[in-house]
Amino acid sequence: MRLLLDTHALLWWLTDDRRLGRRARTLIADRATDIIVGVASLWEIVVKVRTGKLTAEIAEIEKVLVREGFQRLSITSAHLDTLASLPVLHRDPFDHLLIAQAISEDAIFASDDRNMTRYPVLLQRRGA
Repeated sequence: MRLLLDTHALLWWLTDDRRLGRRARTLIADRATDIIVGVASLWEIVVKVRTGKLTAEIAEIEKVLVREGFQRLSITSAHLDTLASLPVLHRDPFDHLLIAQAISEDAIFASDDRNMTRYPVLLQRRGA
């Protein structure tokens, strides 16, 4: 199974936040699951740190991703092609790109964002 983490799911995993549900925790901890973190999520974290909306150290996050064996996903032309075909149902550009990546990579998208159910992406929500 391939599981692409939404930015909040990544942050919840890193901080051991209870908002990340038991099923998602189990999947992320399972070495048989390929955990994917998009560069878009790392970019979003840096943007939120710079604007004062989040306190985090991107260098430390990068170290943890390596230690945990998470795959880092760059942005490709296939992702942009998928992104261009998506309807604009809400305004978060980071979410749009992550959705396109999950679809393009045939990955399940781990997100608790209620807007995600409006898109044609396989979801792993925290309560599932």
